[in-house]
Amino acid sequence: MFNYYIYRFGQFLALSLPLKLVYFLASILAQLFYFLACVDRHAVIANLRIIFPEKTDIQLQKISKMVFQNFAKYLADFFRFEKLDRQYIDKNIKLENLHYFDEALAKGKGVVVLTAHLGNWELGGVVIAQLGYPFWAVALPHKNKKVNDFFDAQRNGKGVKVVAMGKAIRSCISEIRKNHMVALVGDRDFTGKGVIIDFFGKPMHFPEGPAALSLMTGASIVPGFMLRNPDNSFTLRIEKPIDFLPTGDKAKDLVNLIGVYRNIFQDYIRKYPEQWYIFRRFWVEPSPSLSKG
Repeated sequence: MFNYYIYRFGQFLALSLPLKLVYFLASILAQLFYFLACVDRHAVIANLRIIFPEKTDIQLQKISKMVFQNFAKYLADFFRFEKLDRQYIDKNIKLENLHYFDEALAKGKGVVVLTAHLGNWELGGVVIAQLGYPFWAVALPHKNKKVNDFFDAQRNGKGVKVVAMGKAIRSCISEIRKNHMVALVGDRDFTGKGVIIDFFGKPMHFPEGPAALSLMTGASIVPGFMLRNPDNSFTLRIEKPIDFLPTGDKAKDLVNLIGVYRNIFQDYIRKYPEQWYIFRRFWVEPSPSLSKG
């Protein structure tokens, strides 16, 4: 319950103050939290060390501080969804390659929109919905109902229809068959049962959802990322739909398709490590069952 009131207070400040001041306060609080949250700080640095084994501790610490600051800005943007309109989009967001969505939808088989915990995926979904696309998003429910209702209201208020993780399969298939777009964040498995695959040279669990949904329905997977620019504007970059021809071997196809977009994630995370928000140890110990993909 305490978190709910913190979020509502954060929303009050974000809506009441000028954006530059909101970002300034968010950065100050992020720096404080960086020094107090030892577990989160060490986890972020440990993850960065796997991605950049060649970097010094000082370089990794600098990136990790930026991770905390950018995540605080991500929350500020989320709290300000009420102010987001087409004028804001036109002024602050550069749109790249939206035609890939149109081309995928023209096939009539729906679209799996794939992203990562990178940049501002929540803002990306809202912008896509505000542009008029039939957009659904799979989200992990919060344990506290009031917090969950608050987050869903932020999304629903801007046209993003939410599918709760755990009840997602049937709903996602239904929307895909209506030629709608279903978005999933595909770089973190919350079940502990995902496919084990190499990520930056070490094994980790990848969620099966995006690949499995595409293979079941024939929907194109279209990767997209909402990236923060140095001036706090954004670029919504849509990548070319993944070209994948199934072999009929379901297990092999699943691993191979995940391997394709695993490579896309690696490229983006290497380029924008200060915008990758994973605050826990990410990799698993190797096992004889490891599939390298």
